[in-house]
Amino acid sequence: MSSGEDGGRITGIKSALRVIPNFPKPGIMFQDITTLLLDPKAFKDTVDLFVERYTNGNISVVAGIEARGFIFGPSIALAIGAKFVPLRKPKKLPGEVISEKYILEYGSDCLEMHVGAVKTGDRAIIVDDLIATGGTLCAAMNLLERAGAKVVECACVIEVPELKVLSS
Repeated sequence: MSSGEDGGRITGIKSALRVIPNFPKPGIMFQDITTLLLDPKAFKDTVDLFVERYTNGNISVVAGIEARGFIFGPSIALAIGAKFVPLRKPKKLPGEVISEKYILEYGSDCLEMHVGAVKTGDRAIIVDDLIATGGTLCAAMNLLERAGAKVVECACVIEVPELKVLSS
């Protein structure tokens, strides 16, 4: 979507973000959304752009990646009439889970999801704040697909184009 088609919302969202050098470790340029959250118009515009994209997409699941996917995902899910499924770090969910390990640009991690949270035939989007290498999103896709869902799209607020994105 071009800046003209979105009424300047993307420009406003971009201006509400900030970059923190050397966080969480040297060499990482951390893309910080907390400043976007302090700007009610930019925050609303961000959610609204996703809602507009997915309203007529027959989406039954919005899966949010811990932790910042939890900020955007529930609002999108409510607005489009879908259920919200949290994808969490290990040992944060009670009950039976399935897990998927993945590689980050600065280490490795794991995502978990409740068994039964999605059903065969569910149409899902995955929401996170940022796509860097794509490792976290690939792990999320694998979790949902193993449970029988069809991942329609991944929805991220920020892309880090300098990093090589992995394909699933």
